[in-house]
Amino acid sequence: MVSPKPSLTMLFLYLSFVFLLPCTARGFGHLPAVNTGSWNVTSIYQLGDSLSDTGNLIIESPNGVASAFSRLPYGESFFKHPTGRCSNGLLMIDFLAKAFGVPNLNPYLNKDAVFTHGVNFAFSGATALPSESLEEKNIVNPVTNSSLSVQLDWMWSHFNSICYNDQDCAEKLKNSLFIVGEIGSNDYYYAFSQGKTMKDANSMVFDVVQVIIEGIRRVIQIGATKIIVPGTFPLGHFPAYITAYQPKNSAIYSKQRLLNDLSLYHNNELKKRLQLLKQDYKNITIIYGDYYNGFTRLLKNAPRFGFNGTSDLRRACCGVGGELSFYPTRMCGARGVPVCANPDGYVVWDGFNLTQKAYRILARWLFRSTVSRLFKSS
Repeated sequence: MVSPKPSLTMLFLYLSFVFLLPCTARGFGHLPAVNTGSWNVTSIYQLGDSLSDTGNLIIESPNGVASAFSRLPYGESFFKHPTGRCSNGLLMIDFLAKAFGVPNLNPYLNKDAVFTHGVNFAFSGATALPSESLEEKNIVNPVTNSSLSVQLDWMWSHFNSICYNDQDCAEKLKNSLFIVGEIGSNDYYYAFSQGKTMKDANSMVFDVVQVIIEGIRRVIQIGATKIIVPGTFPLGHFPAYITAYQPKNSAIYSKQRLLNDLSLYHNNELKKRLQLLKQDYKNITIIYGDYYNGFTRLLKNAPRFGFNGTSDLRRACCGVGGELSFYPTRMCGARGVPVCANPDGYVVWDGFNLTQKAYRILARWLFRSTVSRLFKSS
């Protein structure tokens, strides 16, 4: 049983619960066009957290309906209204789907939606570890119980409803792409926001990665043959993590370095385990998505991409408080919290998630460096 947390901590978690990560400016045309004759993708299936959720959280009640994602300024730059995406507009999965000629993925919890071209099972605030495992570590997920294992149960249920048997499923999925993650960053965020140390977070990495690997095995059992498994971003770049992690040495750059080291540890462990997994499934194409290096390259080339809205690329476009425009009890979407005039000049949207422009650039990088390699191997 989880021991009671101080009221201030739970207030922090409640107010911040929907903003969780581990979300060129000219449009879709800057993603490479796919030769559908040789790279035929007919459907995409996405698991993950707020980086990929296209609306599951805001459908779920009561938390989702009351979340900031259900209000402007979320969605303002593209849809002109909130859709449940944790950004000012589109996400990486939207750009990737467009590049493959696949319609935007509908959220699984929208029971009136059409799922002929794939399903989005990702859920904002989701963790890799199930709630029971977090509770054993005295960590609470204040957002949702829809962890990776729950999303996989949804996926299993979906395919049971559309497949007559394993052979039928294999035929339906022969041109499908599965994306497992990014997921796991929220596990560490919840740990830090509830007073855990960096040592505690590092001790979680093996379990977090193990759950992801088990999830990939389940996806393969369903019939997946092409799978992308992204690692995590450098968490030291995100104001929410910098704020939640409170070591004795509270200098921002010291915290940033330690958080990035945690990200690298997670990613290296994930890559190592993926190599072992590939030995068990030699006929399955499994590609690691190196979000860490993709994001680092984006930062190094920020001036060329036009990210000039702020001198500190960690500063949030939507937010208030301190040098990073982030305060955990007055975040984006709350009454009176300002939004920058030019989101395209910012990398970080709300302290947890990225702007549409940043996602567009990262999707283009992912397509060129990862997705094309995925299909060249087939």
